[in-house]
Amino acid sequence: MTRDTALVTGASAGIGRELARQFARHGHDVVAVARSEATLDEVADEIESRYAVDVTPLPMDLDRDGASQELYDAVHERGLDVGILVNNVGIGTYGPFADSDLDEERTQLRLNVVTLVELTRLFLDDFTAQDRGKILNVGSTAGFQPGPFMAGYYASKAYVNSFTEALAEELRETGVSATVLAPGPVDTDFQSRAGMTDSAVGSTYKQPVEDVAKAGYTGLMKGKAVVVPGLPMKALYLLSRVTPRPILRRVARIVNEER
Repeated sequence: MTRDTALVTGASAGIGRELARQFARHGHDVVAVARSEATLDEVADEIESRYAVDVTPLPMDLDRDGASQELYDAVHERGLDVGILVNNVGIGTYGPFADSDLDEERTQLRLNVVTLVELTRLFLDDFTAQDRGKILNVGSTAGFQPGPFMAGYYASKAYVNSFTEALAEELRETGVSATVLAPGPVDTDFQSRAGMTDSAVGSTYKQPVEDVAKAGYTGLMKGKAVVVPGLPMKALYLLSRVTPRPILRRVARIVNEER
């Protein structure tokens, strides 16, 4: 059986790369998107050598005006029939917001929120025209609470979580679905890239990236609106729904601030 082609942004490393592997493992062709052409070629070679699928690398910097439309157009120009959109690309900024670099904050908003919304809107036209298709947005358990010292990142993931849940409800009686994958700290280089090595985040518990990707793929295929991988994160997610907000803010501050 031919399965829908999955387009994965941020596919060169971390959750995105593992999601690309998961889709290939289940027989999906993959369109892999990231900035580095050399790294994408490595991803394509690795996946195609292990699984009987085609991987199309599309090197592109999504942190630019018009990049989402360029990606959408490139997919159509190549005749790629994308039936699954995976919005994974994103970054995290760390530190007091008053000391933050405004350009980095803009990039975070563009990659974590704007690009996700634009690509979702563009590909949704294709999906609704066929009354079939799936959207997987990578959010975070961070999006279920405020996050001092990562104020912009937590807020961006709150947008992703809320946006995807709302979209899932709008699409509930159609052949198109939307799922948000909301992991906790994951065993990738995210913390080091964000400059968080001196915080407590991820120092005691990190989810294996393969487990997160497996949960995301399984939840997407089942049409779940929200996927929180791992029992510890599920417990924290449920606890966050009943804990007073001032306490959530204080705990997040303790966890995020430098030790």
